Amino acid sequence: MKAHLLYVEDDESLGFVTKDNLELQGYRITHCTDGKSALQAAIEEKFDLCILDVMLPEMDGFTVAEEIRRFNAEIPIIFLTAKSLKEDKIKGLKLGGDDYITKPFSIEELILKIEIFLRRRIVSSPATPLSKFQFGCYNFDYLNLGLTCNGHTDTLTQREADLLKFFLEHPNQVVKRSEILEKLWGEDDYFLGRSLDVFISRLRKYLKNDENLKIENIHGVGFRFKM
Repeated sequence: MKAHLLYVEDDESLGFVTKDNLELQGYRITHCTDGKSALQAAIEEKFDLCILDVMLPEMDGFTVAEEIRRFNAEIPIIFLTAKSLKEDKIKGLKLGGDDYITKPFSIEELILKIEIFLRRRIVSSPATPLSKFQFGCYNFDYLNLGLTCNGHTDTLTQREADLLKFFLEHPNQVVKRSEILEKLWGEDDYFLGRSLDVFISRLRKYLKNDENLKIENIHGVGFRFKM
């Protein structure tokens, strides 16, 4: 058996087909059809990843994600959004989501995104690249998603940690937006670019305690992490 996933979808037909396909891939699936039961499941059980539909009865997916983030800052959250509701994507990321998939989606796309997040959560072996960093007033523990400065520790989401690690591996270098998107999201498109902007804003807030650290916008190109 692979990872344990929380899948929340109120559409009976879509929920059945998706759950069945994910189980065929070896995943253990807990399927909930409303927000309240999903939140209760998240409190009572241990999951490796959450897949949340935005439009749900009892409690919408945004609220569920916001509540989950109160007690679990590490678990990856993927939102399922209606294709016409583009603003949902940005809102979901601001509330702590890590990625989104627009409906209708292919099961192959969903599985690919799940695998990307789960691979990043695997504990690295001694031969893997550096996972602990010291810069400015900060200590960053990538594997445990912890960012500490002056005795205060913030727990990052997996996507936030991935992005910070990417910048730390390319200090004072201009990196293209497309390079970041392809490395961390797997593809480069407009809405993923908007997602990247949300995560950049989050990192800037985390790093505000050291005025010597800056994530600069390089207009029309990308970003530079000045240390």
